[in-house]
Amino acid sequence: MAARIRHIALSVKDIDATADFYEKAFGLKRSPKSEGPTAYRVYMSDGELNLALLQYKSEVGSGLKNPSEFVGIHHFGFQCDDLEKQQKQIEKAGGKFFFDLGDPDDDDFERKFRDPNGIIFDVNWKGWALTSSKVKAKGKTKAKAKAKTKAKPAGKTKLAAARKKVSKKTAMPKASKPARRK
Repeated sequence: MAARIRHIALSVKDIDATADFYEKAFGLKRSPKSEGPTAYRVYMSDGELNLALLQYKSEVGSGLKNPSEFVGIHHFGFQCDDLEKQQKQIEKAGGKFFFDLGDPDDDDFERKFRDPNGIIFDVNWKGWALTSSKVKAKGKTKAKAKAKTKAKPAGKTKLAAARKKVSKKTAMPKASKPARRK
C-alpha cells in the first residue's frame, strides 16, 4: 500500500489558544498538552488526520535557528507499512535523513527527512495520536507477558513484519546517530 498523509505539524506561539481555536472552529478532538523531547505539544484530530501544535524548545529536532520566531507549517508526515523500504525509496528519490524522534520501538516514533528543497517531512508505521490508523501500544500485563513465551503463529501480517523491521533499528550507524530522547 502507498504511504498515506496522516500528520501536519504547525509551529505556534500560543499552544493553548491555538488548540482552543481549532477545537471550537472545527470540532477537532484534542489531546492533553505534553512535553516531548523537542517541543511542547497538543495533538488535534478529525479522526483521520493528526494536526500537531508544537512549541519547539531549540534547534534540535526543529532545524530552526530561533524556533520561537517561526509560526506556520513546520512539517508533515506519512504513515507507511514498511519503514525500511520507505526509507530506501525516499533516499533513492533524493531525500536526506534529518532526525529520529525517539526510538523505533517507541509508540510515537518518527523518522524525519528533508526533501530536495529542504522541506521537512516524517514517516512512521504506527500512525499518530487520535487517528483511526493509529496502531495501539501493547500493554504489559502478566497475561500478555506469558503469551509472549508461547509459540507464535507461522503466518505474519504486514504489520507484524513492519514491526520486526523497525525493531532492527534501521537508523544510521551508532557513531553518527543523532541525539535520542531519554
